[in-house]
Amino acid sequence: MKTTIELNDKLVQETMQLSHIHTPEDLIRTALYEFLRKLKKRELAGMRGAIQWEGNLDQMRTSVDE
Repeated sequence: MKTTIELNDKLVQETMQLSHIHTPEDLIRTALYEFLRKLKKRELAGMRGAIQWEGNLDQMRTSVDE
């Protein structure tokens, strides 16, 4: 998708400098990816306790595939 937006120059420059991202396009792409990742983590956290899990976690941690 191609779009035109106005961004705060100081905010963009400071973020690019600290993140070592070299173009505004890459900065926006990274920001969108990180925002989506945060939203998905929040959604997963909201599912806590919604799924019944059965198994022996200690056994799974010590089992070795042969």
